[in-house]
Amino acid sequence: MNRVYEVRLGRILTPTGPQYAVSQDGAWLHIEDPFAAILSYTGQATPTHRATLLAPVTPTSIVGVGHNPAESNNGLPIQAWHKSVRTLADPEDKIRVRRGDGAVIAEGELAVVIGKRSTELTYENAREHILGYTIANDVTNVDQALIDERLFQAKAGEKYTPLGPWIETTIGDPDDLAITVTLNGEAKVQSGTFNLPSSVVDCLIYVTRWVTLDAGDVVMTGAPGTSLAVRPGDSVGISINGIGTLANSVI
Repeated sequence: MNRVYEVRLGRILTPTGPQYAVSQDGAWLHIEDPFAAILSYTGQATPTHRATLLAPVTPTSIVGVGHNPAESNNGLPIQAWHKSVRTLADPEDKIRVRRGDGAVIAEGELAVVIGKRSTELTYENAREHILGYTIANDVTNVDQALIDERLFQAKAGEKYTPLGPWIETTIGDPDDLAITVTLNGEAKVQSGTFNLPSSVVDCLIYVTRWVTLDAGDVVMTGAPGTSLAVRPGDSVGISINGIGTLANSVI
């Protein structure tokens, strides 16, 4: 992105509507455009303790990456699918699981937020197109995947893609981040992006070979064994080192 800043970017609810902001000194400082090379501040701020966090971006495209060699050992290369932006959910939103359609799982994943139009990226330039990193919960009707090879039924659902709680524009090594998934306050799964067979750059190169991404679009990089079954009444937390925790309840 050729940016001159390293910040935590968020999107918060204000009396006048959603507002992009930067976290600094106990407050969210309002900004004009999170995708600008140099940030412009409005002069307004919201105290951190009063801020209601929203999904940190509103993508026009959410792409999920499937790591076939690790997950199914079927010899297929990296693959991907589109997940409807209608499934987007805020931090603390309630996930409404589909009744009568089989088991539902939460999947903790590192999500890459695109910073500018990206097509046919390469190893040399892919990182320049990354705005930052956040956390995604790729909620899935896992039993539907057995009968729906396009993953439409498996991945569709109200609030099935919680995203947040914010974007970290700088991460030391996105391919070496620990991920912990908790259920009702108890750590159930521990893994990390280091267990994914395809790197962040690999994912972006593959996806942008087939589709152009724009600023604010999201690529979920896959679940490295960070999945667990959820039921109504559960609370799910996904923590990624260097970012934070995304928490949602299930109804």
